[in-house]
Amino acid sequence: MPPIPHMFSRAVAGDRRSLARLFTRIERGAADLGAVMRLARPMSGRAAVIGVTGPPGAGKSTLVDTLASVARAEGKTVGVLAVDPTSPFSGGAVLGDRVRMQRHHLDRGVFIRSLATRGAGGGLSSAVSAAVRLLDAVGKDIILVETVGVGQTELDVMDIADVALVTLVPEAGDTVQAMKAGLLEIADVFVVNKADRDGAGQMASALRGIIALDPRPPHLRPAVTLTEARDGVGVGELYAHIQSYLAAAAESGRLARRRAERAKRESARLVSAEFAAALKTAMSDDPRAAAPLSRVSAGDLDPRAAARLLLENGAVWDALLEERRESGFDERRESSEE
Repeated sequence: MPPIPHMFSRAVAGDRRSLARLFTRIERGAADLGAVMRLARPMSGRAAVIGVTGPPGAGKSTLVDTLASVARAEGKTVGVLAVDPTSPFSGGAVLGDRVRMQRHHLDRGVFIRSLATRGAGGGLSSAVSAAVRLLDAVGKDIILVETVGVGQTELDVMDIADVALVTLVPEAGDTVQAMKAGLLEIADVFVVNKADRDGAGQMASALRGIIALDPRPPHLRPAVTLTEARDGVGVGELYAHIQSYLAAAAESGRLARRRAERAKRESARLVSAEFAAALKTAMSDDPRAAAPLSRVSAGDLDPRAAARLLLENGAVWDALLEERRESGFDERRESSEE
């Protein structure tokens, strides 16, 4: 396979095969992901990232498909990331991009890719933010990220998107009760899809009533829209609202602040993931880690005290450094490229 810089240059020039290969590389492991991101980072930050989440059956894929069509009608290039559940057998996405959005198959202005969650607690893998940045770097104007669903822990879409759409359907009246789970905080727009069904108006009214209690200023509260994505009804208006929201957020500085906070959270997540992997390695291979854990199992040591010992005795740090060496990480090179 060609080296990453060569593939990246070709992807920026519009070669879809090279772009697809880069996606494979960033899903392969930390070293390849880091190499791609070093190239993509200076060229990213221009695309509008729209996250679409909601319960299964809410019509998220159809909504994303129709939003992509509306954006293409305006001459925008589009990247679509469909974040699917991980196959327990292959480790890959259960649903492939080839079974989605067939009408865009021959459109070179649309690039669609399925990514596996790989067990991520929020429904988004660590590769998703890298994938967003890659699509941004190769020049996509709009990036649509569809997640596997929404629930108590599946709120990570706010760490990916410039604007978050929470998609609901009239039958999901109990979903309104899930506002306490964080939906109100992550949503920039609530989309009541399949609005031709009974109860759509009542659901929209219920949402607006809950939103009216939001202590934030009115211009910061989420909007509520109704769509029939399958037939395109209301999707043009939703797209226009998204564009207006992004323009206002950019003008006020809110978008820049949101992206800055997102970058800090991403850094914290990556540090956490690195330490978790190092701890797992140390627990398997290093007796300095095994001994405190054995004492915990025997009831001779408090778990909090064991955690302190694991940090102090060097086992986790040594495992972390070893993984960095094996992945080709060079701290001096990283610093020089900032």
